[in-house]
Amino acid sequence: MAAQHRFRYGPWTDGPDPLAPPYDLRAALDAVGRDVLAGGSLREALSELLRQGFDGNRGLDELAARARRMRNAVRRRGDLGGTLDQVRAALDQALAQERDALAAEEGDDARWAEMELATLPDDTAGAVRALDGYDWHSPEARATYESIQDMLRREVLDAQFAGLKQALDDPDPAAMQAVKDMLADLNALLAAHARGEDTEDRFRDFMDRHGDLFPESPQSVDELIDALARRQAAADRMMASLSPEQREQLGQLLSNAMSDPDLASQMAQLSDNLRALRPGLERGPVSMRQGGESLGYSDAVEAVAELADLEALEQSLAQTHAGATLDDVDVEVLERHLGASAAADFRALRELERELERQGFVARDDDGLRLTPRAVRRLGETALKRVFSQIEASGSGDHEDHRTGSADELTGTTRPWVFGDELPIDAARTVSNALRRGAGVPARLMVDDFEVVETERRTTAAVAVCVDLSFSMVMEGRWGPMKQTALALAHLVETRFRQDALEIIGFDRTARRLSPVQLAGIEPEWVQGTNLQHALVIAARHLRRHPDAEPVVLVVTDGEPTAHIAPNGMPVFSWPTTNETLRATVGQVDELSRYGAAINFFMLGDDPGLARFVDAMARRAGGRVFTPDLSRLGEYVVADYLRARRGRR
Repeated sequence: MAAQHRFRYGPWTDGPDPLAPPYDLRAALDAVGRDVLAGGSLREALSELLRQGFDGNRGLDELAARARRMRNAVRRRGDLGGTLDQVRAALDQALAQERDALAAEEGDDARWAEMELATLPDDTAGAVRALDGYDWHSPEARATYESIQDMLRREVLDAQFAGLKQALDDPDPAAMQAVKDMLADLNALLAAHARGEDTEDRFRDFMDRHGDLFPESPQSVDELIDALARRQAAADRMMASLSPEQREQLGQLLSNAMSDPDLASQMAQLSDNLRALRPGLERGPVSMRQGGESLGYSDAVEAVAELADLEALEQSLAQTHAGATLDDVDVEVLERHLGASAAADFRALRELERELERQGFVARDDDGLRLTPRAVRRLGETALKRVFSQIEASGSGDHEDHRTGSADELTGTTRPWVFGDELPIDAARTVSNALRRGAGVPARLMVDDFEVVETERRTTAAVAVCVDLSFSMVMEGRWGPMKQTALALAHLVETRFRQDALEIIGFDRTARRLSPVQLAGIEPEWVQGTNLQHALVIAARHLRRHPDAEPVVLVVTDGEPTAHIAPNGMPVFSWPTTNETLRATVGQVDELSRYGAAINFFMLGDDPGLARFVDAMARRAGGRVFTPDLSRLGEYVVADYLRARRGRR
């Protein structure tokens, strides 16, 4: 009978969810897009997103704050000079045991010994050194004194090699000899590496023999050197953090403890090798706060090493120094101190830019990162959804075109269906496509099977959207809503009214045509001038290229015209505005009016001069004036476009 297997199930706790869905960048792209559309650069927008986090991932600011809290906790861990306290306590115990033994003895030897103990130096290191040749009368006192040397030797070695604690607890002299052999092999390996030799095979042999002494499990010579140099630097920094008196006494104690010539020589050689291979690791002293336990030498070194890790981690996460990148952050250190979930959040942040590139939302050129057409379509879609939700909530505006599809004249041709099509579906061609694909009977339709009947629309529109790019739009917070409105309108035309011809025209001192991608990426410039006349000239050219379409001109601005194009083709700016600028602008309005286009103005702000101008121009051209709140600008523009495109000249 086969053995029955039993299984237990529980929540996954070891890092990120392995069954999580693939990277979803839509929320991240929307967040980046809001900053870009508001006038920021793409690089700045990405940096802000990394600082704040996205889609449930903690950002750099929160990770840095956690590192800062942990650093403060380490600083409260204990007293770095605790080794001196431990040695002093053991020395006092040995002296008390020795004095008890001497008091029970008679004779001159005991009295001389008592006098020798009474004249010991007051400082701990001096007393330990003075007792080096003392003839102990108490075996217990001798054992206690010798334990001081053993303890110091273990502390020094354990501070440098985290895996030696168990080996050093073995009283067998062979254990200490194994440590010396490891040191000799290590120094030989480091020396060969410093000479530039190929040490890959030698490193593997070294780890096969001594790998159990290195819990960090280094995978290369460089990783081994980094681990050792980290602890070496922490030991130097810990000693520098003590008071001069503590530093001198502890240095003497450690020097006495390393009385074995072979061991002292190997440790000195190791220190020299590490300083040569990793120069510049020395850092200033640390300031430990009062309170906490008394730390031994190795524990103090480990606390300082952890403190150094957290300081470096906090600095790299802050990304404040010139040329900082996320590659500066040591993910292994982050995971060791902040946990697997924090490391997973950081990896998601680090992959954000690469994933945006991989999924086609951003591209890199000579000028850096830029949004792609796919990203701009996504931003336009998001903006349009927001606009339609406002229209539906307010109950104003009508965004349905009821004269589409079968209401138009059939051309007799068909084509594959694309997203946004409102043309009638050719059922026969659609089912035939499915059968030819081998879908069987009954046929299971796929998206690629659908075909639509092409029609010739009776109502199309040529739309010119003139948007003000002057610096006042940025200063008053109107830049972002303006760009979002134009992108929403562009997306509406692209997906719902593909037969319409949209032209986006940006104007400050001069005017120029802008694609949706160019509009999304354009950044504010300190340019004075509002050249509406030039914008209307370009709008008129666009309308004439589509003579059979309904002409629609929409102007979004926050200032009266202050610039125009002179007869010599050069822009002329003047503030306050001049009669020449006003006449040039009015002349262009009249030309559009004669062509049959009504110009509707969306006035932002409460400039009295602008109000007088747009009122006069709207009456002159048979248009209207809207003064929407910034939050409803998109709703007004889109609703007006839908209303205007239904008119007939």
